Amino acid sequence: MNRYPAPDINDLPEDIKAKVLEVQAKAGFVPTVFLAMARRPAEWRAFFAYHDALMLKEEGSLTKGDREMIVTTTSAANHCLYCVVAHGAILRIYEKKPLVADQVAVNHHKADISPRQKAMLDFAMKVCLASHEINEDDFAPLHAHGFSDEDIWDIAAITAFFGLSNRMASFSNMMPNPEFYMMGRVPKAKPA
Repeated sequence: MNRYPAPDINDLPEDIKAKVLEVQAKAGFVPTVFLAMARRPAEWRAFFAYHDALMLKEEGSLTKGDREMIVTTTSAANHCLYCVVAHGAILRIYEKKPLVADQVAVNHHKADISPRQKAMLDFAMKVCLASHEINEDDFAPLHAHGFSDEDIWDIAAITAFFGLSNRMASFSNMMPNPEFYMMGRVPKAKPA
C-alpha cells in the first residue's frame, strides 16, 4: 500500500539495520516507519536523531505520556492515520488509559486528562494550526500550570517535528502496523 516500497532489511546500512532489529526485538514487530524512512539512509539518521532528542529526553517536566499525547492530538489535526494509530498505542500504554488516545484524537477538551494536559494540548494545537498567531498571551496559561519556557519549547518542537512526520506518512501512504491497533487497549495476560 505504501507509494514507496520499503527496502529489504538485509540491504540496509549496518547502523540502521542494527537499530531496526533492536526495535523489532523490543516491540515484537518492525514499525512501518523504520523501514519506510530507511529508503534514504541519511534522512533516516537525521529523522530518528531528532525524534529521539525530542521523545526520549529526560529533562523538563513533560512525561513520556505527555509527549505521546501531543503527537496523537496534533497528528489527528493533520489527518495522519499512521501517527494517530502508532502514537496513540504508545500513549495508551504510557498513560495506562485504554480510551485516552481516542479521546484526545477527537477532542482533547472532552478527554479524561488533567487541566495541565489540556493547556499543553491547547498550545500544541495552536502551534499545529496557527503558529503565526502565537503571542505572549499564549505562554501565561502554560506557566500557570508549571511549564517552564524550555518545556514550552519542547511542546512546540514535538508538534513541529511531527508535522513533518505526518506529512511524510500521509503523502507516502504509510499504513500503521496492525499490531498498533490493539496495543494498550486490553491489559496483558499475566503469566501463570
